[in-house]
Amino acid sequence: MTHDPVRIGLISISDRASSGIYEDQGLPALQAWLGEVLANPAEFVTRLIPDEQALLEATLIELADTEQCSLILTTGGTGPAPRDVTPEATLAVAHKVLPGFGEAMRAVSLKYVPTAILSRQVGVTRGASLILNLPGQPKAIKETLDGIFAAVPYCIDLIGGPYLEARPGTIAVFRPKSALRPPA
Repeated sequence: MTHDPVRIGLISISDRASSGIYEDQGLPALQAWLGEVLANPAEFVTRLIPDEQALLEATLIELADTEQCSLILTTGGTGPAPRDVTPEATLAVAHKVLPGFGEAMRAVSLKYVPTAILSRQVGVTRGASLILNLPGQPKAIKETLDGIFAAVPYCIDLIGGPYLEARPGTIAVFRPKSALRPPA
């Protein structure tokens, strides 16, 4: 069976990692999780940037509009600290807000840590791109994606993206029967 290719934008937002103070762990965690779960051939477009709202807005627009990424995942910058501006930047470039993603991500994280209530993660669309704000730590990235990814492929279908599928034995992707592709 052949799977649709997909372009995925990955953005790690960290002042310290982007300045070389420590090694970024967000991008490798995202790539590892997607490599394990996604059945589609994926091309990753990665960016490591500081917590600067204007730069993040420009990067999100570039990945959605110019790079044509169907899925854009951010990691970091979703807390209440003064430099945490990921949700503000994401909402500023959004065409549609999908509140269910933020609610679900916080619900997943609350199973593990009570401080998940401090998270301000959001999910939005911009054109044919789904943008999701994920936590910054690799363990939390995995837990969150494990909890929400079942809904991601159908959302991407609805906004005009490729038909994403998960590898057997990983995530059970959900689509209504009317949206399923017949087996090849």
